[in-house]
Amino acid sequence: MPIIYKILPEAMWLQAQKDRVFRGSEVDLRDGFIHFSTASQAVETAAKHFAGQRDLVLLYVDTERLGKNLKWEPSRGGALFPHLYGDLALTAVTKAVPLPLGPDGAHQFPPLTD
Repeated sequence: MPIIYKILPEAMWLQAQKDRVFRGSEVDLRDGFIHFSTASQAVETAAKHFAGQRDLVLLYVDTERLGKNLKWEPSRGGALFPHLYGDLALTAVTKAVPLPLGPDGAHQFPPLTD
């Protein structure tokens, strides 16, 4: 089962659980799709878009549960990034874990796999 990752504030994750769906962050809604990262992209995504932010959650998302609305499109440096055109059904989320800041100010990731 290929996994992709979504970084979001804990409050947004708690709201998604109440709503039983994640419709996207402000940036996602503006861009028209939900941004995800692969294992090799997640650390750079955190550093670029979430630097110094506390109270973040890392979602593990099963790509096989996303269907045809998941597209792989070029972004930073031409790398293919996963984008979901539609809402994220929480049934596709296999795990949600805290993404704390370490003493060096960088986010401390658990082991990630593609």
